[in-house]
Amino acid sequence: MILNIAAYHFVPIDDPAALAVQLRTLAEAGDLRGTVLVAGEGVNLFLAGAESAIRVFLDALREDPRFAGIVVKESRSNAQPFARLKVKLKKEIIAFRRDNSSPLEARAPTIAPEDLARWIEKGADDQGRRLVLLDTRNREEVAYGTFSGALTLPIDNFTDLPEALTPHRTALADAVVVSFCTGGIRCEKAALWMQAEGMDNVLQLDGGILGYFERVGGLGYEGRCFVFDERVALDHELKPLVDPAA
Repeated sequence: MILNIAAYHFVPIDDPAALAVQLRTLAEAGDLRGTVLVAGEGVNLFLAGAESAIRVFLDALREDPRFAGIVVKESRSNAQPFARLKVKLKKEIIAFRRDNSSPLEARAPTIAPEDLARWIEKGADDQGRRLVLLDTRNREEVAYGTFSGALTLPIDNFTDLPEALTPHRTALADAVVVSFCTGGIRCEKAALWMQAEGMDNVLQLDGGILGYFERVGGLGYEGRCFVFDERVALDHELKPLVDPAA
């Protein structure tokens, strides 16, 4: 079996190029494939390989105090879902290009998957406010699945979210809004930006959809979660839509 990991961590990186070289060396040593994004604001990892090699990579990564607390989401597949290893330097580990959206300064309030599942069953938060789930992903991803009744936006790129959200802001004023995405990066940045724009009723789903599947299962979710590799999408048991025998 192949172990697949998805992880990100916001932390100041003084020399992104040097870190990229280090991470490439570690990944190549374990014959890992996938995508590693490095920016001044942190790292974003999608890697797959033998479990022993993944563990060695993560142990080495966590020896760096900057990444000691990195949270990793795991899933398994029969086949390697990446063709090769790509390590890239970026301005942001996910492009948003908006001020007041940097998790380096502060995190937006989070909600744990278990608490969100309870709210979904009630249709409201613990104070009785109606619940709105805001999908921050693009329309291609949404087509594979999303939370039942979620507010989805007709966007192709994450940078389009602010404009697409504008017509909905008045209607969201009396709700508790939980932003979500695949693994947590986009909903974290979106939640911070929305708060800066005066929407103080916004939370982010800690760990995104994959974290929700891992800790809760599929309660309230319809379909699969699109992933950016040859597995195409995962169901609530983290089983891939496409997984040919290795």
